[in-house]
Amino acid sequence: MIALLTNDDGIEAEGLASLRKMAEEFFDEVWLVAPASQMSEIGHRVTTQEPIRFEKREEKIFAVHGTPADCTRVALAHLLPQKPDWVLSGINHGGNLGRHDFVISGTVAAVREAAFADLPGVAFSHFLKQGREPNWEEARERCATAFREILKDELAPGDLWTVNLPHPDPEGPEPKVVFCDHEKHPLEVIYEEVSDDELVYVGDYHERPRVPGSDVSVCFGGDVAVSKIRV
Repeated sequence: MIALLTNDDGIEAEGLASLRKMAEEFFDEVWLVAPASQMSEIGHRVTTQEPIRFEKREEKIFAVHGTPADCTRVALAHLLPQKPDWVLSGINHGGNLGRHDFVISGTVAAVREAAFADLPGVAFSHFLKQGREPNWEEARERCATAFREILKDELAPGDLWTVNLPHPDPEGPEPKVVFCDHEKHPLEVIYEEVSDDELVYVGDYHERPRVPGSDVSVCFGGDVAVSKIRV
């Protein structure tokens, strides 16, 4: 079994290192093809009008000077000797919840590109509470638990999974894995005028609207939200 790993936080990100450790529990062969630098909130942008440079960092590890979707495309079309069994993206430093994040997220775009190729994939993200650092070892264990549950379900061609980890209090109960639908309410888009011709976004991600039982509600409530999406 072969896994292709990527992300949008860059090849040096702690979340990707954590995901690599998790993938090594499940796969015989793990490839990393990730952006050379931070590429968050870039959506499904791809590079077609200029060359894409890549660097071989180690055996089966490549840094691509492009977007997360570029990474999946380059890996599948050129770098990997054969198609992987799964494409895993993340662990994103921040949540990717609801339909709004699904479109904006580079983490999700990398897996959506895999779904276009009829490959199964999971976008892993970690919701972060303000002022607190994530525990990446705990994140790895929770992603592994969620992935075991995902493997029990069949994924039709063109489908993909999103997994959003909560940021629970250290003294709280261990989060449960909850399969749920994506939140349909969009983020509140709010700007503040800072000069005559400048605006700054001041929307509060933590106060976003939610329906009980949606991925936003589940994750904000302290459990691991797992959702299946048809591309």
